[in-house]
Amino acid sequence: MTGVPQALRGTPAMPTQPRRNGSDRSIGAILIDAGRLDAGAVERILRVQKEEGLRFGEAGVSLSLLKQDDIDFALARQFDYPYLMPGNESVSGDVVAAFKPFNHAVEQLRVLRSQLMLRWFTGEPGHKALAIVGVGRSEGRSFIAANLAVVFSQLGERTLLIDADLRNSCQARLFKLESRAGLSNMLAGRAGREAIVRIAAMLHLSVLPAGVAPPNPQELLGRPAFARLLQELAEDFDVILIDTPAARDCADAQTLATRAGAALVLARKDLTSAPDLVQLARSVQQSGAELVGSVLNDA
Repeated sequence: MTGVPQALRGTPAMPTQPRRNGSDRSIGAILIDAGRLDAGAVERILRVQKEEGLRFGEAGVSLSLLKQDDIDFALARQFDYPYLMPGNESVSGDVVAAFKPFNHAVEQLRVLRSQLMLRWFTGEPGHKALAIVGVGRSEGRSFIAANLAVVFSQLGERTLLIDADLRNSCQARLFKLESRAGLSNMLAGRAGREAIVRIAAMLHLSVLPAGVAPPNPQELLGRPAFARLLQELAEDFDVILIDTPAARDCADAQTLATRAGAALVLARKDLTSAPDLVQLARSVQQSGAELVGSVLNDA
C-alpha cells in the first residue's frame, strides 16, 4: 500500500514542529553512539568547525565525513523525534513516516495532522477518537491510519491506533505484531488491556490489533462495550485513530464513525467514484458523526 494524501479541504494550516525534549547531547556524541562517526572523525570536524566558523554538520559535510542523512538522524535524536533506519525490520516499510520523516509525502501527512488538530483533536471532551473511512478497498485507509499514527506520536501525543477492520485486518502486519489477541477479543470479554501493544521503536505509539476474526464483526462493534472501551481509552491517550473496513462491503464504517464521534473520509484518485464518495459522506453525517474532512490519495 502506498499513497500520498492531499491536504484536507479548507484553509491550509502550517505543520506543527516537533517538541524539543531539552536534550543537550551534541551531534557528535549522538553519531558516535550510533556508530556513524568515530572519535578521530569528530576531532577533525571540530577542528574545521572552529577554524572556519561552520556548524558541526556543515564542517562534517565539507570533509565528506557526514551526509545530510547523518545530520537529520542526529537532529531527530536531539529533538526527541525518533525514526527508524533503513533495514530495520521491526516495522513494515509501508509505514513510511517511521523511516523517512523528512520526505515530501510525510510532510503532507504532517500538514494533515496539523489540520486535524485544528478541526478535531482540540483537547475538548469527546474529541479523542477519529475513524478513517473509505468506500472500497485499495484506497489506502490502513496506510493513512498507520502513518498518521506515527506522525502524531512523533509530535509527542500519546497515540493509539485501533485496527477495527475485523474482516480484513492489516495493522498487525504493518507493525509486525505476533499476538493474536486484539479488539475482537476485548469486545468478546476474552482479553483485557494487555492486547494493546506498545511500539517500542516509536515513542508514544501503541497499537490495538484487530485480533481473531469473529463471525459477527458488526454485532461486536455495535455493542455498548465498544463505546465504553473508547471512553476508557480516551483517559490514557490523546489521539485514537481507528482503521475501518470498506464501507461498500459492510456497515461497520458508519458504526465506527458514530462510536468515534468523527470521521475522515478517504478517496483514491482514479479509483473512488464521486457518487459513492458523496453517499458515504452523507451516511456518516446521518449516523450522527462529525465529518472532519476528506483526503485524496493521489498516488
